[in-house]
Amino acid sequence: MSAILNPVKNCTRSTYALGVEIFETDVVVVGAGPTGLMLAAELALAGVAVEVVERQAVPSGQSRGGGINQRTAEVLAMRGLLDAVADHAIPRESVGGHFAHLPVPLDTRPWRTRYPDGILTPQDRLEEILEARLHTLGAGVRRSTELVGLSQDADGVEVVVAGPDGELRLRGRYLVACDGAHSTVRKITGAEFPGRAGTMAAVSADIELDVVSETVPRAVGHVSSLVRSGGGYWMMLHPMDGDGGRVSGFRVVFGGPEQAAVPRESPVTAEEVAAALAAVHGPGTVLGRLRWGTRFSDASRQLAQYRHGRVLFAGDAAHIHLPIGGQGLNLGVQDAVNLGWKLAAEVRGDAPAGLLDSYHAERHPVAARVLATTRAQGAIMNPAPDSDAAALREILAEVAALPDANRYLAGLMSGLAIRYDLGDAHPLVGSRMVDLSLETPEGLTTVSALMQTGKGLLLDVGAPAPGTAGDRVDRVAARVVDSPVGTDIGADRVLVRPDGYVCWAGSGPDSSPAEALRRWFGDLEPRGRRVPAFADSGLT
Repeated sequence: MSAILNPVKNCTRSTYALGVEIFETDVVVVGAGPTGLMLAAELALAGVAVEVVERQAVPSGQSRGGGINQRTAEVLAMRGLLDAVADHAIPRESVGGHFAHLPVPLDTRPWRTRYPDGILTPQDRLEEILEARLHTLGAGVRRSTELVGLSQDADGVEVVVAGPDGELRLRGRYLVACDGAHSTVRKITGAEFPGRAGTMAAVSADIELDVVSETVPRAVGHVSSLVRSGGGYWMMLHPMDGDGGRVSGFRVVFGGPEQAAVPRESPVTAEEVAAALAAVHGPGTVLGRLRWGTRFSDASRQLAQYRHGRVLFAGDAAHIHLPIGGQGLNLGVQDAVNLGWKLAAEVRGDAPAGLLDSYHAERHPVAARVLATTRAQGAIMNPAPDSDAAALREILAEVAALPDANRYLAGLMSGLAIRYDLGDAHPLVGSRMVDLSLETPEGLTTVSALMQTGKGLLLDVGAPAPGTAGDRVDRVAARVVDSPVGTDIGADRVLVRPDGYVCWAGSGPDSSPAEALRRWFGDLEPRGRRVPAFADSGLT
């Protein structure tokens, strides 16, 4: 019999007739990147036992994802994590977002967000915060552990993982693959992953500079100010810490003739990074140390189905695309928050029919849109002079400066424009709930603060709604107060899902959320604390 790894408290030991020991849990998550960690934290918050397995022995320490976009910032605020993320942010100017590096700042303020600039936080720092969150919820990551086998039946999924002490068998009711672009789970299951192979190749790396020339950015401004070309290379370079001097770390992304010819699996070398720096920023820019480097392409693929029986996929395991502006990281974290509460309800046995399948129905179109967006940007981002793509880029820059077009692109790139088709024509339903400032009987608060329990939220800001919200929804009476995102809510009350999207809105004393509560939260069990309706709250 194989050696057995030490169990964690989220698993219980079972001995089968053949004498093989299996550790059972509710959900096995494969991969401890931002998607896997966020999903595991969501499940643990909902009271679900979760086991995270990760091939790497230690966190990568790599910046990778470019930052937190506006919608992901809102999501992290809903779980009380944003302050910790902001504390680790790279200082940047308030310059707006971008589309294809066009020199036109995208303004997200019309979308009524508290975080119009997003947060520039390297991926490794976000992972550190999410893993700490997971530990506070009583779970953790089993590192140096690689998935080597997987099978499923009608009741669950069994996996074989190899670690420092041998092999271990885990069994969960579900498994979620968050194991990246080269997903082992995807390969084992044979999940269809259609799309387009890469047509270009580039390098992303964290570096230190011994000598810094005048052309090297000292601060993080609009992305268009960070991009240069020369000697056949294109490059984006910006400081990650310090003051942009020689003691700072820098993030560099570049491509050129050498990168196009090097196999994808070849290690990034200090020599090729140094050559690119000299070509773009001149011999006065001298590489000191290559911290890490990786190669990427503009391959664009997406799973045909996000669910294969009791195996689900999220993040890069479900979709890959040209990494522009950290959209992959943000897409994955938002996948996790959409899936977490639904899967938890399924595990607990209180999910209404079809809830878990709504994960694919909602998130597949969102990722498909991101893939189309990144392909469009790739086509015009670094065009050859006097090419048709260069002409298109020039025209598009003029269009992007128009207010309506700017708002559209800002919503597209930030994730703020996402609206799920929930079968209700009310303009609020399917859209994210704006993070309003509120006055409640307990004092001043915000929508995001009320969402930190991970439950749904029935928010009464007008006439009280009849009936009960049940124990899986917090009911709060409040008055909307002035704030940077305004005071207009567009309804007397709204029902908000745990992922922050409105699933019902109504006005008048006779409008009832009962049907929406049953659809999204199942049969109502009035075991939870009832918060007084607005009329009983004492607010005037």
